[in-house]
Amino acid sequence: MKLEFHHINFVSEDIDRLHQFYTEVLGLDDIPIQTFPRTEAADGKGFSGKIRFATDGQMQMHLAEKDLSVAFRNGEVINPVERGHIAFRTDDIEAFKAKLDSQNIPYSDYGTAFAKEWHQVFFHDPEGNVIEVHQSVGQGGFDQS
Repeated sequence: MKLEFHHINFVSEDIDRLHQFYTEVLGLDDIPIQTFPRTEAADGKGFSGKIRFATDGQMQMHLAEKDLSVAFRNGEVINPVERGHIAFRTDDIEAFKAKLDSQNIPYSDYGTAFAKEWHQVFFHDPEGNVIEVHQSVGQGGFDQS
């Protein structure tokens, strides 16, 4: 099972201001929202908040609208857009979940509720920081590993 850094997620109530800071002040490149196939939020599930993206060509930044109730609406415990998170990509999400289970680390399995082409799980490190691990499950866009 391979694991690699993928993105850092910051949350804000003003995504455009945050995106402008990272692109204009720090010089990161915009990643067009059209390259990120989102799952349609329906029946109160998923995430319909605003998202913007930036990159230095290697690492991605996902800038998401803060939503304190997303975990409750999705029947999960861990909220990835409350304080933000760091994300890793794996080539075998089931093996990774088995590893978490073997270490008795609880996690929230959002599946593809947020991204059509990523199966995502979220859990806490020993200090309470949120970590995402996802596997690409579809074809096409936004794979800038």
